[in-house]
Amino acid sequence: MPHVRRSEYPQVNSSYVLQYVEVIHRHHKRTPYADNTFPVETYPWYCDKEALFYYGAPLPTHGANHSANTYWSVYTSSSNPLAPRGFNGTCQFPQITRGGLDDSWQHGNDLYGVYHDLLGFLPEKYDPNLVSFRVTNNVITSQVASMVTSGMFSGEAQQNLPLLVQPASIDSLEPAYTCLAAKNNFSAYGVGSSDPGWTSHLNAASNLYANLDSICGIPPTDSGFHKSFDHYFDNLSSRLCHAKPLPCNGTNPSLCVTQAMADEVFRLGQYEYSYLYRDAGARTLEYSVGSYGIWIAELAQNLRNAMHATDSASTDNRTSSGIKYRHNIAHDGSVSRLLSILQIEQMVWPGMGSEVVFELYKRKVDQQYYIRVLWGGQVLRSSNPTLGVLDMLPVEILLAYFDGLVGQKAKKIPSLCSL
Repeated sequence: MPHVRRSEYPQVNSSYVLQYVEVIHRHHKRTPYADNTFPVETYPWYCDKEALFYYGAPLPTHGANHSANTYWSVYTSSSNPLAPRGFNGTCQFPQITRGGLDDSWQHGNDLYGVYHDLLGFLPEKYDPNLVSFRVTNNVITSQVASMVTSGMFSGEAQQNLPLLVQPASIDSLEPAYTCLAAKNNFSAYGVGSSDPGWTSHLNAASNLYANLDSICGIPPTDSGFHKSFDHYFDNLSSRLCHAKPLPCNGTNPSLCVTQAMADEVFRLGQYEYSYLYRDAGARTLEYSVGSYGIWIAELAQNLRNAMHATDSASTDNRTSSGIKYRHNIAHDGSVSRLLSILQIEQMVWPGMGSEVVFELYKRKVDQQYYIRVLWGGQVLRSSNPTLGVLDMLPVEILLAYFDGLVGQKAKKIPSLCSL
């Protein structure tokens, strides 16, 4: 997906000085989730050109006892009579693929090309006092982070580098914290609901569903595949992202999903995300604020810290006010909620690597702070009249907007979420 890159980066005039940058983006391309694979896949999927390292090590690492660089190697046993659901082969479902790892490295390298090479903002070498990286509890974000950081600071490729992660039960980045009010709101209009605004497109797509089910071996009663197009979207797009053929029927190989059918799935998936996060009206903003408001409050506090050099809202000293660049690796649901809160003019399903960047500037003439928000490497346009084109907006306007929704330090979230 488009992201900040030197060749397209819209530079700010010299009357502004960059003070702080916060990036959030979806992970890069991966295998589909196991739940989104078909009961029987007609060809295997191999991941022999990458390794997923899982190991622990004592700190400091230069002590007497060293850890080996161990990684998982997926295999099946001839003594195990059970077949895995979905694809045979050597992959995890999900895992970042070799192509996704390469895309992650390039993403990091492109960001470094702008914020170091072009603007001289980032340090030449990784400095934990200036730069921080954050991931979710889903391991695929850490798989991406290992390549992004290498792409940015390639000279430090073998350096031990911390990835910030919050406890799984309260992770605001994914998000994973409980917000019953947001959940109930979503259940009333979104996936699985009986709201006509949601069910109308599913009913209109009954013929498409029937064709896909018969080819792919999905029972019409499988609610996971039929309450939205998420499962089919993930399965088919993952194949095409990796130049794999669209699926054919296991018993009748001449019966295959066509490109036209896949395109219709993708179109309906885009419709679903637009409906869920923008087009269903005020409910979408209420849902996104409840379920992503804590991360919004953290972002607002980071901006305040950058301006006022105060202690971070976090009690962890590693996120102190000296940090000038924060990088968050997240998911489509994370980016979707953020775009919903910003009330983006045209909502889409965020693709792999989709990126939002917040740039905080100080104007030389009046010493005031201004914010610019980039989506896909270009200035984001909001349909909210207070925000409008988010290009050198006085930062206090954006902060007041965030505070009005979630309160400073997310003080409104407990009551919004009925906690």
